Order: sequence, then C-alpha cells, then structure tokens
Amino acid sequence: MITIRLSTDDVSRIRFAFSPVWEAVTSVRALSNNSARSVHGPWLRKIGPIAAGDDLMLLRALIPPVSYIPDFLTPAPPRRSTSFESGLAAISATPYELVVQELGKLHHEHPHPVLPELMADPERALDRITGALDSYWRRTIEPDWRRMRSLLQDDLAFRLDELAAGGVERLFRNLHPSIRFSGGRVEIDRPYSCDGVPQPGQGLLLVPCVFTWPAGLSVMAAPYVPTITYPPRGLGRLWESQQDASESPLADLVGRTRAAIMSHLDLPMSTTHLSHQLGISAPTLSVHLGILRAAGVVDSRRDGRAVLYYRTPIGTQLLTLSAPTPLADTA
Repeated sequence: MITIRLSTDDVSRIRFAFSPVWEAVTSVRALSNNSARSVHGPWLRKIGPIAAGDDLMLLRALIPPVSYIPDFLTPAPPRRSTSFESGLAAISATPYELVVQELGKLHHEHPHPVLPELMADPERALDRITGALDSYWRRTIEPDWRRMRSLLQDDLAFRLDELAAGGVERLFRNLHPSIRFSGGRVEIDRPYSCDGVPQPGQGLLLVPCVFTWPAGLSVMAAPYVPTITYPPRGLGRLWESQQDASESPLADLVGRTRAAIMSHLDLPMSTTHLSHQLGISAPTLSVHLGILRAAGVVDSRRDGRAVLYYRTPIGTQLLTLSAPTPLADTA
C-alpha cells in the first residue's frame, strides 16, 4: 500500500494537469507490458513497424517494464496543459546530482550497461535522453496526440465537475478503483509499501495518463510535487475508428457534412482540430456547428483559450440509431 498523507493546506491545493512528456515516457513501458489484444492494441499494431531504434533502446534502459522510473523523466506540469517542448526543457534543467542519484537507484534495481555511462556524464546524459524522447515522440506519439489530448481534456472537465459537485471525497471515489481518500490520506493499492508526507505547501497533482492503463504511477520523493497518475475515462474510445455516417439515414436528415461532424465528435474537439480532420474551412465549420448546437445534438465548453465541441447524449443516440444494420445471414 502506498500512502500519501495530506495536510488541510495540501488538500486545498489539489490540482489537475496532463503532460505529453508523461505520455511518451509511460508509452515506453506500455510497449513492454501490453499485447495486441489490450486496450492499446491498435496503437501497438500501428507503431510496431516504426518503433524500434537507438532512441528506444536508450529509453528502455531508463524505463523498465516494472517498478522504478527516474522521477526526473516525469516533471510536474506547471499548468493544466503544457507542450512537449516545455516538458523536455524541464527534464534538461534537472540538477546533475539528482540525475546521478536517480540513475544510480535505477541501476541498483535494474542494472543496465548504459546507466553507469550516463551517470559518469550527467550533462551529456540529459542531452541524450531528451534527444531520444524527442525522436521517439515524433515517430510514435505525435501523430495521435490531438486525439489523446481531446480525451485528456474531456477527463479533466469531468473531474473538475465532480470536485465542484461533491468535493474531494467524491473526486477520489470515482478516480480509480485502486485509489482511496480517507482521513487526510490518499491510499493507493500496490503490492509494496510506502508512506510519505509531502513537503509543505506543494499540494497534490493528479495527472490523467493514457499509457498508465490499467494502473497508474505515483511520485512522492522530494523535491518533486506529489503526483498520482490514473487512466482517463473513456480510454476504450481512444483507438476506435470513427463511425462513417456519410451514407446513413442521419446524413439524409441533416446532410453529409453535419453527419460527419457529429461522427467525429466522439471526443471533444476544437474547430481547428475538426477543420483539420474533415478538410472544411473554419468559417464553414462554425456555421454547421452553430446549427447542430441550436438543434441540441452538439454543445461546447471552454478549456482555457480554446472552445471544445462535443456530441450531446441526444446526438449520440441519433448517430447510434442511424448506424446501418448488418444484413442477416440467410444462407
């Protein structure tokens, strides 16, 4: 059991964020621990032919299939949403003595011939590590990042609503089956024991993370912000192909373009994202979205400076009911 003891001040400082660097790091572990039949099977099949490389060999040495990952590889995002480049910059700024200390701990638990080499020159080690993460990211994660980001934004909106509606107790009750909050303690069901008290004033950071499925990770050691990751809601939707509604009865009713918009909104998207996906100009798309919103099948919410559009339950029901019915086998 992992236990994180929180003061009243820490509880008041609970916040959420997501991080593309966390996704890159945890995806390396997912490559080792997931099969083609797992929830990430479609992603594994897609990146299988292009995943291997010198960068992945280095990252596998740093990110073993189980147990400890050096904490400096997963810096706490300072805001709800940050860029991949800012995450790399945070890793690059890690004090050299901390790099050596954490790589030494990793080498003690999971010996690897490259680790002493990295510890001998931490400055060059950080350059090699960030370079490997950058090339790996561009090859395996970046092509799908827009969709991952939409899923993570959707999860954050739900969690913040839960917090507003029922407070911290309700938030943790629905966060993940292995995570509990009771009496000022967060308890995480794990096969090992760890009891920590965060440094005063840092609060607790909760990070939805696609590739930590089915469990999660925790960061507790100073000087880091105490952090817990968890799989986001609706993860099963992430790799599903969008339903083609262009030839459905719904298309006859609302038109092919509006039916296509509705079918793409299985995850919240901005007009920029939708425009890219559908090849429709932003002004034209805005007109269609306004009509769909007035009809009650699409709605929107603000996320920072962006406005995200999503399908309402009525819209989902219409799309589902209009899906072509497979012909019965009469042979």
